[in-house]
Amino acid sequence: MSIRRLERKGSARWEVRFRDGRRNRSRAFDRKKDAVAFESEVKRRKRLGALAELDAGEERLSDFAQQWWRLHAKPNLAPSTLKSYASVWDLHVLPHLGDHELRQLTPEVVANLRADLDAAKVGPATVRRALFVLQSVMRLAAVQSKVQSNPVRVVGKPRQPRRLARPITPETVERIRVQLSQRDATLVSILAYAGLRPGEALALTWGCVRRRTILVDRSIVLGQEKSTKTNATRTVRLLGPLAQDLAEWRLACRRPPADAYVLPSAAGAPWRDDDYRNWRKRKFAPAARAAGLGSPRPYDLRHSSVSLLIQEGLSVVEVARQAGHSPEECLRTYAHVFEEFDPADRTSAEDRIRAARRSDVRVLYARREADLDAAAELGSRKGSRRPDSNRGPLHYE
Repeated sequence: MSIRRLERKGSARWEVRFRDGRRNRSRAFDRKKDAVAFESEVKRRKRLGALAELDAGEERLSDFAQQWWRLHAKPNLAPSTLKSYASVWDLHVLPHLGDHELRQLTPEVVANLRADLDAAKVGPATVRRALFVLQSVMRLAAVQSKVQSNPVRVVGKPRQPRRLARPITPETVERIRVQLSQRDATLVSILAYAGLRPGEALALTWGCVRRRTILVDRSIVLGQEKSTKTNATRTVRLLGPLAQDLAEWRLACRRPPADAYVLPSAAGAPWRDDDYRNWRKRKFAPAARAAGLGSPRPYDLRHSSVSLLIQEGLSVVEVARQAGHSPEECLRTYAHVFEEFDPADRTSAEDRIRAARRSDVRVLYARREADLDAAAELGSRKGSRRPDSNRGPLHYE
């Protein structure tokens, strides 16, 4: 091992020669003190038996990301998440850092990336996602000893805006349901009174609907069955009104077998992403507006189920278990609902739903009779008779 001076076009450079296993190698530096420091590092690594790590991190980020995609992303992430991550990576990370070597990615470089994205007026949610993907890539690099530590971890990220959970009351849920067909009304019941995520509700089979509980062990994502969001299986209490809705729907479906989907698509297959989006836009949204709501998501019905459990006086741990997330997440999301609850005013979830249904049925009957009377009056002018009052949209009388 040696250091020698190189003269090139009037400027001096310093070269360190060393042997790596069976190979003779060298590295040049502009300053002698850098060459001396490198020589000391090579000697230190030889003593520790870690000379092979001297070249760690030379791989470009764009190349290493392909390995991360194959080893971590594809086996562990849902197709919709992969699509989102790929878009963010291609648009906001690769153009800035793709040609950097892994060892060149310092916290300062990552902080500059965030500053550049902010200056380009990229939204906070997108910046957060871009940094999160980069952090995941560099976590794998650290595990493989490509870098000593993850440089993204210490860089501040935009805060995740938390959407305030606004539970929809059973009365409003019932006003939504009476606008829908029996299948769609049953889906709304499952979301609002069992608290399933939409993908979990669409993956539900009749064998998972048991006497007192619903077994939640899978989800539908882009038309394919996957595990639940948390990769865990849980049971949810089957409330009496929901059990009645499911029994009536199964009877209407001519008692399908246990392995059949409770809510199949029109073709009898799992719902595709387009099927769900069309249902949300063409069926759920108009019914929600007719019920007096703005533009809620079907996912918001899940908050109604959690609110009913809280009003019964269940603990945070039990509510979180049935909702399918951690007690910490449950408290962060529903802290305002817990704070509003008065322990002296506990209410049965089943009683609240039944009371809402009795009230809503009376309102619907009055509205329908008024419509029929108006139609009869118009028909009498044209010589037609009053429409049959036994016909109508009610599906759970």
